[in-house]
Amino acid sequence: QVRIVESGGGLVQPGGSLTLSCAASGFTFDYYLIGWFRQAPGKEREGVSCISTRDGSTNYAAFVKGRFTISRDKANNTVYLRMNSLKPEDTAVYYCAGDNVHLDYGLYQELYDYWGQGTQVTVSS
Repeated sequence: QVRIVESGGGLVQPGGSLTLSCAASGFTFDYYLIGWFRQAPGKEREGVSCISTRDGSTNYAAFVKGRFTISRDKANNTVYLRMNSLKPEDTAVYYCAGDNVHLDYGLYQELYDYWGQGTQVTVSS
């Protein structure tokens, strides 16, 4: 069955960096889109970034462009989210999701059936 596991969350100071990992199994990695989403306390879950595992094409939410970078390791069925210049407002539970979704719609959480359990990212001094 499909299994998605996030890791790499933690506490970081404002301006710092963190890299999240998303390990996926149980599906043909090359045919899926992998997306990162986040949910801050009291807020709706929102799309952050997504990547085509087949060709590496990416999409980003406007609020992370230039700060976050998504990448993939096809050999290990893993997607990474490198987060730089972190701000307190980036504090959230970050979720990874996978499904057969077109890149143009990759930030719409409703289109994903397979989700990880989430990893907490806290940006605070």
